[in-house]
Amino acid sequence: MMDKIDYRQREQWTACNAIQQKEYRAAILAGTGFGKTRVVVTSIIMWHPGGEEKVLILVPFEHLKARFKDEFIKVLGEDLGAIFVKDHVEMHCYASVKKLNANDYDFVAGDEIHLGLTDKCMAFYEKVTGPLVLCTATMPEDAEYRKRLINLVPLAYKISIDKCVELDIVAPYSIECVGLSLTTTEQGMYNQVNKNFGYWKSKLGMDAFNMANTILGSKKNSLSHRYTNEDFAAATGFFRAIRQRKGLVDHASNKIAAAKAFSQIVSAYDGRMLVFGGDNAFTDTIAESIDGSVVFHSKKSTKQRNLALNQFRNGESHVLCSTKALNQGLDVPDASIGLICGLTSKALTMIQRVGRLVRIDSNDPSKAGRVVVLYVKESQEEKWLRNALRKTDPKNISWIELEEILESTSSEQPAPLIKEV
Repeated sequence: MMDKIDYRQREQWTACNAIQQKEYRAAILAGTGFGKTRVVVTSIIMWHPGGEEKVLILVPFEHLKARFKDEFIKVLGEDLGAIFVKDHVEMHCYASVKKLNANDYDFVAGDEIHLGLTDKCMAFYEKVTGPLVLCTATMPEDAEYRKRLINLVPLAYKISIDKCVELDIVAPYSIECVGLSLTTTEQGMYNQVNKNFGYWKSKLGMDAFNMANTILGSKKNSLSHRYTNEDFAAATGFFRAIRQRKGLVDHASNKIAAAKAFSQIVSAYDGRMLVFGGDNAFTDTIAESIDGSVVFHSKKSTKQRNLALNQFRNGESHVLCSTKALNQGLDVPDASIGLICGLTSKALTMIQRVGRLVRIDSNDPSKAGRVVVLYVKESQEEKWLRNALRKTDPKNISWIELEEILESTSSEQPAPLIKEV
């Protein structure tokens, strides 16, 4: 039987050949850990005629630039790789695309393309006449973005994260869903907000979400005269209730207690844990409750994020708390568990977070990825979770009680965690 690296190389070459057959105007969808960066870099080298051609690589975040530079060096060797990048490659974030001229480049590649399909990016792509290679882990959730990607370039290659597991390209994984209760005070607040949500929804009609968007959007296209003050009040109240409801479940007190308990167990076993909060404020709150944790999110400076990542990797800290910044592109192979404390209904976000735990660990090839999801039972959050898991193999998912999962993680009986006041 082929070993893991052979399977990965075989599939990567299959993807590269598929891109070549499409004359380097193609998209690939490959599960996290597959090696999309290697495929893009190899495709560029396969295409490069050897003259003065310029290559543009677009990424969503600054830290991804170093990953591409490292990959060129791995493929071409340290000296030649560094020279190739210096002479032929420019890397920019999607936010800077409006400053770029498509005619300056002979080959354009886009990483994490689901984040690079904005109006400004599309205006740039439409001017690209040569090779255009785009990659991401799965199709964009947004219907308009999916349409844009499909119309830009043909899909040349596709492989899911579960198929990667089947081929031993990435590590197997499990997702354990742990239902928690709100405190009495939190439950009372949630019930009131949910009541408000239902009231405003009834005012907007069957398709409340789209109607509310249409009403509020009418101010931008001079059509606000079509709607009454009551219509605007309903639309505003509807979205305010959604935000309040999400805020309550995102910031549930029992999530903090559970996160702290998991961190103590993981620390006792000298493990590493990633924690994903629902927003930056709650991520900070979780980090403050866990001794020795570090924070990596968009409100931190590049210097602070790099320091946090280095402290986590070298063992100074056993818990790395993030919100969305870790979702794309960072390899954290030494994490033994991922704890999700804040949810969206997007399957893509779930796949990306799982992807942080499934990369093969060369020091422990038998290690499996473990993801624990904390959600509020019988709330909207439970519905979001079930929707987010719709593209995940059901055999990898279990629904479990908090005390049961803590007992299975630690040999010691944990102290009571759930607050009742």
